[in-house]
Amino acid sequence: MADVLIRNARVVNEGREFDADVLVSHGRIEQIASSIQRAAKREIDAQGQYLLPGMIDDQVHFRDPGAPHKGTFASESAAAVAGGITSVMDMPNTNPVTLTLDALAAKERRAASCAKTNYAFHFGVSHDNLDTVARLDRNRVAAVKVFMGASTGNMLVDDLPSLERLFRDCPTPLLTHCENTPRIREREAQWQARFGDDIPADQHPLIRDAEACYQSSSLAVELAKRFGTQLHVLHLTTARELSLFQPGPLANKQISAEVCVHHLFFDDRDYAALGHLLKCNPAVKQTSDRAALRQALLCDRLDIIGTDHAPHTLAEKQRPYLQAPAGLPLVQHALPALLELVADGVLSLPRLVAKTSHAVAERFAIAQRGYVREGYWADLTLIERLAEPRPVEAEPILAHCGWTPFQGRRFRHAVRTTLVSGQVAWHAGRVQDDCQGLPLLFQRA
Repeated sequence: MADVLIRNARVVNEGREFDADVLVSHGRIEQIASSIQRAAKREIDAQGQYLLPGMIDDQVHFRDPGAPHKGTFASESAAAVAGGITSVMDMPNTNPVTLTLDALAAKERRAASCAKTNYAFHFGVSHDNLDTVARLDRNRVAAVKVFMGASTGNMLVDDLPSLERLFRDCPTPLLTHCENTPRIREREAQWQARFGDDIPADQHPLIRDAEACYQSSSLAVELAKRFGTQLHVLHLTTARELSLFQPGPLANKQISAEVCVHHLFFDDRDYAALGHLLKCNPAVKQTSDRAALRQALLCDRLDIIGTDHAPHTLAEKQRPYLQAPAGLPLVQHALPALLELVADGVLSLPRLVAKTSHAVAERFAIAQRGYVREGYWADLTLIERLAEPRPVEAEPILAHCGWTPFQGRRFRHAVRTTLVSGQVAWHAGRVQDDCQGLPLLFQRA
């Protein structure tokens, strides 16, 4: 790995902003100083632009293996580094589903051959693999993921005895997708009786409503409290659910929560323009919910911001409501979109960095990543402040599906350079072919 020297950067890290040079050697940050008087094989003049620890995305669906027409680890990780994301944790609902150690090993091999980002994998749960889950090496997987009453393939776990066993025995953080399927199915039938197969897209947050979310998330929190589970609830979408989570520092929490970029950026008014392109589970909901989610970041009731990147083809998204799949491609534009909230004064830049990097590293016990610190791996993102807002369409879309819900938007910041484990992965509008991400390592006692 060639040495890289970034000069004249405005470093944002651990609640501070300061001017510094950063020297990277053998993949790690060797020195941070006001001025480094040493040559390096590659030098980048930051010209006062922001230098952040790379975003660690705790929730992506890279569709690999099983759906190459939607995405692969190669295509989606390239889109991620273009968006300033340096590490990802991939979800288990691939084909085959990651329910066995053999399936996990196969995914590890695929990523090792082509990933531009650093990578790790979540392990799935079904009624049939609870013994395997209980015996998992807690430092091999990022976490265990359960769909509590929201079926994806054969990963639905909805009976109380199985859930109690899982919450009691899970050796890693337990991730939950919380929606109540019986309520959703009942409401789908009501809406189908009213509209037929052509249910309007803007009905999605009424079908998958706040009550469906609360019934499931409240059960998850109750079980975690009963069994002392390290619980992390994914993609919160409603103001009501926020009451289940405590504000304050992440270090003191047994139960934490994530919010995703699209739930901070969009609301139910956007269905009119985007239709099923905005369809995701849980649904993008009301303006008041979006406002509550943003406020919850400020008091640390929400701990982490992720993407839930989940690409589908445009043709699939054009199907009628009940056949149109849920999920959005997000990794390339997540950080620029979040920086709009910074530009608008909704979030401070240090808080954004905490939610996208520091907190993720701490919650998942990731070794030596997530901070700009000497000795840590050099996962870094250089952010350019644009003289004029740039339309999303000005840059190629690198996700394999070729579209984005941010079409027609203009962003005031762009990702200029991304370093992954000390390697330049993205620079001056190009993915660097010779970059290869590394497996994330976890340090859990």
